[in-house]
Amino acid sequence: EGWSFRGVRFIATLSGIFIISILIGAISSGIDEQIDELKKGKSKVLESNHTLILGYSEKIFSIISELVIANENQKNPSIVILSNKEKTEVEDEIRSKVEDTKNTRIIVRHGSPLESSDIAVVSPNEARSIIILANEGENADTYTIKSVLALTNGKRRKKEPYHIVAEIKDVKNMEAAELVGNGETVFVLSSDLISRVTAQTCRQSGLSIVYSELLQFDGDEIYFHGEKKLAGKTFKDALFDYETSSVIGIFTTDEKVLLNPPMDTVINDGDEVIAISEDDDTVVLSGKTSFGIDESAINSGSAKETRQERTLILGWNARGIRIIEELDNYVALGSEVLVLNDHISEELEGLAAELKNQKLILQVGNINHKATLVGLKPEEYDHIILLSNTEIDVQESDAKTLITLLHLRNISEQTGKDFSIVSEMLDIRNRELAEVAKADDFIVSDNLVSLMLSQMSENKNLEKVYGILFEADGSEIYLKPAVNYIKPGVEVNFYTVVESAARKNEVAIGYRLLAHERDSDKNYGIKINPNKADTVTFGPDDVVIVLAED
Repeated sequence: EGWSFRGVRFIATLSGIFIISILIGAISSGIDEQIDELKKGKSKVLESNHTLILGYSEKIFSIISELVIANENQKNPSIVILSNKEKTEVEDEIRSKVEDTKNTRIIVRHGSPLESSDIAVVSPNEARSIIILANEGENADTYTIKSVLALTNGKRRKKEPYHIVAEIKDVKNMEAAELVGNGETVFVLSSDLISRVTAQTCRQSGLSIVYSELLQFDGDEIYFHGEKKLAGKTFKDALFDYETSSVIGIFTTDEKVLLNPPMDTVINDGDEVIAISEDDDTVVLSGKTSFGIDESAINSGSAKETRQERTLILGWNARGIRIIEELDNYVALGSEVLVLNDHISEELEGLAAELKNQKLILQVGNINHKATLVGLKPEEYDHIILLSNTEIDVQESDAKTLITLLHLRNISEQTGKDFSIVSEMLDIRNRELAEVAKADDFIVSDNLVSLMLSQMSENKNLEKVYGILFEADGSEIYLKPAVNYIKPGVEVNFYTVVESAARKNEVAIGYRLLAHERDSDKNYGIKINPNKADTVTFGPDDVVIVLAED
């Protein structure tokens, strides 16, 4: 009672409020600091069985999109990214460029992919696979090799081998990369891959679409599958034992890949078949013993044409040399390749003496000038390759490519002749713009590399399959006239097509109907891995897609 007591209580209350305010402020500041630290992406990742991506480039968006599709049938899948870019910046870019991550969680951390201490934060020992991206600056391979070394020689590394897939840009650095890879790393030589695929696809309209479909998880891709019931059977038997999958080879117990082996090759116990299928759980034996093969519809002719070819290359970049060298493995003696660019490099001038089958002609000019293109008479060339300028901005380069492509399509309409064009696009988002120009074949550089990195992160043995498919030696994918296999106008099931191809020691994996060659909704007429019981009627200009040696 009394004012003295009230005064003491009043002062105590004010002091309590002051002390509590300080306490709340301290707690709030501590929480804010912890949130800021989390935003910086420095905290330890507690994930396991995740896909780890080290580094950052434009390829990362395609890789994430593919892995998201591959993870759809997984429980609680996750992708962890470690890069030098700020965590929030990376997260914002992924949200803007990857439409839907579905059931896959994306976890981003900030740090150097070159430092073992930073890599330890993203739990590499618990990752099921690790993808290392080459950066977009100079000496990119040096950084990739250092990242691989930080993993394979790290003090905290696990005893079991890592599953690492890394990108190398220059073939000169491959030997050093293999040394630090320690047998745990599969390297993708990106420039060489693009060059090989470009050389192959420029000669066969539609082949790039076939490759893209096989490399994407959204559709039919390549799987390895063990089946005890196949032991003792021949490779040809296996072709017919699967109705919804296309067997293309054998993976032996000593880890050798045999693509399109002799039809009488015996499958041993423990061997796996290599098959094109919709998913890994759709490679299932049909149990059929009767296949409805129409013998009367089978054609036996398969004369191989050997003629001189003329190739026109518009534009230039570092991959051009490798493309011309790879083309030289396929074309007949006396063929010709003409290169048009605004300047001619010394390296290109020295290439002419090294070619065995082609004559190299060099011409200076602007590929965006229609008059220059008309003067070349592109209608007289068998194949046209349109290369991107990698020395300027990506969007500017693609804009120049699109302008040239539009000029070529306009010349095609004026001359009344369809051109066989392979266009290189640096940004996959510009592909839709190019499709307006009625071009159905594209090599999207970064996208193809991204697709291959994604596929091999799921199964490193695919590197051996791709190594054979993209080499000039061995079996490759060809689009051959359907009349070589089946009489035109006769309705047959695909079992009949497989039988006809097998008699030529080839594996039929699909077909292309030329009636739909301009229809993007029907995949430009291309059907990969059709149900073998389904029927098809081929016209005189349709083609069968086969795996063959030539």
